[in-house]
Amino acid sequence: MTDLFAASQLSKRYGNTTVVNDLSFAIAPGECLGVIGPNGAGKTTTIRICLGHTAPDSGSVQFFPGVGAAPLHMPRDTLAIKAQLGVVTQLDTLDPDFTCAENLRVYGRYFGLKGAVMDERVPRLLEFAALGHKANAKPGELSGGMKRRLSLARALVNDPRLLLLDEPTTGLDPQARHLIWERLQLLLQQGKSILLTTHFMDEAERLCSRLLVLDHGRKIAEGRPRELIAQHLEPDVVEVYGVGAIALAHDAALRALAARVEVSGETVFFYTQNAHSLLQALEQHGHLRTLHRPANLEDLFLKLTGRQIREDG
Repeated sequence: MTDLFAASQLSKRYGNTTVVNDLSFAIAPGECLGVIGPNGAGKTTTIRICLGHTAPDSGSVQFFPGVGAAPLHMPRDTLAIKAQLGVVTQLDTLDPDFTCAENLRVYGRYFGLKGAVMDERVPRLLEFAALGHKANAKPGELSGGMKRRLSLARALVNDPRLLLLDEPTTGLDPQARHLIWERLQLLLQQGKSILLTTHFMDEAERLCSRLLVLDHGRKIAEGRPRELIAQHLEPDVVEVYGVGAIALAHDAALRALAARVEVSGETVFFYTQNAHSLLQALEQHGHLRTLHRPANLEDLFLKLTGRQIREDG
């Protein structure tokens, strides 16, 4: 399938710090590409480069309009590329003085959309965002989830082919996140493409066709979520926690039943090809709590990027 969007060998430095390091990726029509990584991994800078807000020190960004059309290059064709993009940033950029409907109408003017086109488009977008009953409300009257859905509706005003979503559900409660996920799934079914950065591994696994794992600005893994899990992890995980659990991490008999043992906080993680023998052995430690589960994206994330907490910047 022909790519819709491609970034090639992007690099960006600030002083002596390289925040994006020789990064390449492509997005196909109808695909959701997820970008995950710890704080400071270069996710937001990558989004800014793709939008033309930040110039890379090297590398290129291209958009492919379709069969027979010449590729568009950033920054030469910035306006033509942005006409095909929809953006939801981390920060709320809604105009507090306008109603929900007015926010959409005013934004549409940036793309030359007005009159009958917006008369038809605004109600449809508000209904898509489950905000039809809030058309005349101002953003200050909306919940956090409603504001994010309004931001998503605004990003769709120009009927973009590619959405760039920078942590679109951060700060939302589970119900609000699930509603956003439902709407994004609908957009993918309609053939739109999505570039998504997220800290939520369940979000990445639900929505993303492929994942990029970034660390220190460099791509350290790429592939389909389940394939990455199978490639990098043992299939079974047993978590053990409670008073005295940490000591089990040093128990030679238990360690022999696992391929890998990790400690995070007060929890011991045993990674194994088959948990049966390990679970039997843990029965003699009945005062401790255990959780047996399949390996998931969070395990992948922590194995590839480490369990140490990193501050922004």
